[in-house]
Amino acid sequence: MVSCSEREALYKVIYSRRDVRGQYVDTPVQDEVLSRVLQAAHHAPSVGFMQPWDFIVVRDPAVREKVKDGFEIAHREAAEMFSEEKREQYCSFKLEGIMEAPLGICVTCDRQRSGDVVIGRTANPEMDLYSTVCAVQNLWLAARAENLGVGWVSIVHHEHIREALGIPDDIVPVAWLCVGYVSFFHETPELEQAGWLPRMELDRLVHREQWGQRAL
Repeated sequence: MVSCSEREALYKVIYSRRDVRGQYVDTPVQDEVLSRVLQAAHHAPSVGFMQPWDFIVVRDPAVREKVKDGFEIAHREAAEMFSEEKREQYCSFKLEGIMEAPLGICVTCDRQRSGDVVIGRTANPEMDLYSTVCAVQNLWLAARAENLGVGWVSIVHHEHIREALGIPDDIVPVAWLCVGYVSFFHETPELEQAGWLPRMELDRLVHREQWGQRAL
């Protein structure tokens, strides 16, 4: 059974989790703390219990610089996709902390780890990728409980990550995470603060029995 205090602690971690971009400090992440966070990630649910994830821990600034180069390429490409008005605001955002964070963690998916036929992946073969994202979320929440900031850098091509880290062709890079202690956590998401998008009301997203059927 979960106690009231344990329940409250879990919700506090969920609601205070943030995508951290620019508040990293120099305090090193101790091995025992990192081990706890990775153990939490490894205990994520996975389709057919295939546990398709691997974790590449990167502290070397030279390797992280290669990842940063990949971000800059994809960042410039992304800027051109927005309208002129949105482009200016987009370019003003701090969207990564690859070099500021003391370490990066690349989470990958081995889609052949349990063979071609996996329980639960027969109708929907992408379930192994979803399982790996569950590991990312576990890692993120455990890191927040350890007062570590995490930032998911999605503005980078997977092939660039693959090349920078020597990832085999049959392994899928899913997430590059910037991890480290921070000076503070924002009260609300930064993009919400900047007025990029508001948080949607839950009532707009809940359907009852059929799509489009709302609660009275």
